[in-house]
Amino acid sequence: MSEIRFLDGLGGIPAADWDALVPDGNPFVSHAFLSGMEAKGCLREDYGWRPYHLAILDGGRLVAAAPTYLKGNSHGEFVFDFSWAAAWERAGGDYYPKLLVAAPYSPVPGPRLLVRESLDAEINRNRLTAALVDEADRLGLSSIHANFLAEADLPAFDDRWLARADYQFHWHNRGYTDFDEFLAALARKKRKNIRQERAHAAASGLTLEMRGGDTLGDAEWRQIHALYELTFDMKGNHAALTARFFQYLGHTMGARVQVALARDGADIVAMALFLRSADALYGRYWGASVELSGLHFELCYYRGIEYAIREGIARFEPGAQGEHKLARGFLPTLTHSRHYIAHEGFRQAVAAALVQEAAHREAYKDELMTHSPYADR
Repeated sequence: MSEIRFLDGLGGIPAADWDALVPDGNPFVSHAFLSGMEAKGCLREDYGWRPYHLAILDGGRLVAAAPTYLKGNSHGEFVFDFSWAAAWERAGGDYYPKLLVAAPYSPVPGPRLLVRESLDAEINRNRLTAALVDEADRLGLSSIHANFLAEADLPAFDDRWLARADYQFHWHNRGYTDFDEFLAALARKKRKNIRQERAHAAASGLTLEMRGGDTLGDAEWRQIHALYELTFDMKGNHAALTARFFQYLGHTMGARVQVALARDGADIVAMALFLRSADALYGRYWGASVELSGLHFELCYYRGIEYAIREGIARFEPGAQGEHKLARGFLPTLTHSRHYIAHEGFRQAVAAALVQEAAHREAYKDELMTHSPYADR
């Protein structure tokens, strides 16, 4: 017998059952990452996050799931619908709460419709999207948003869902044996600039290293979190992730967490935090209490590229936005989201806006590619 449930947290789902549905080991939809955010104070209703995970069970066995949230705002999503919300509320509607299928605070493409890879995989993905629409209609919600979808998820979204896309900058491993071989693939000017930036960082007098999360102690994690918090505060952003969550990541996810560190003696003065799967490295958070030429690029990009080459990792995704990444070997890569708008008139208005947005997006990508850093462009 099939059963559809919406859950107010992952506490009642065994980690092994949930993770068996994650096909590529993507850390951002793993049970450890999502349940850790819930347990360690990162997801709170006053932040606009209420867990509402979709689970489908057949004969009591979890066969499909989607990390889902009732959202009271649009913060922490990175697929921006603020203008949609403002338009709907000017028309007298309530845009919030809405349903969101996503990895919280993480603009990382990956599976969102979690199913066991089997002959029933496509059927179960379709069951998930149908259940989401049924629930949104039952609750009278304005919309559902599924962000940063894997390619395998896309066919499950029928024409009731609006398609939206954007570009991020990703680095792809062409089988490089070391960092110098990667540099050799770049145009001469780009290669020279990177060497200069790395030389500035090396001459800083700081000790630079890459460490696995399982090798760092609690005091080090507190320093790392303090740098993350300081940098978010300096930019006027809300640092939603707690120190308890950072420590939890190190203890629970171990070497799947990597941190590039800069030390001044015993003090950590800059850091870049990464997570990894079997075939991808994901750059997530940067923090620093010093400003030194080249240090940000060294920790956030070049140490990550070196690690990916050493570990044989196929791609490195350093995070959302940032045209400056192009000059450092990261190329524009398409990302996908899907959006269900309940009101037909509003849906048509959003659809028209997305057509215009898509035309600008493709022109932007064409312009970017004229500036490819690679010698064989």
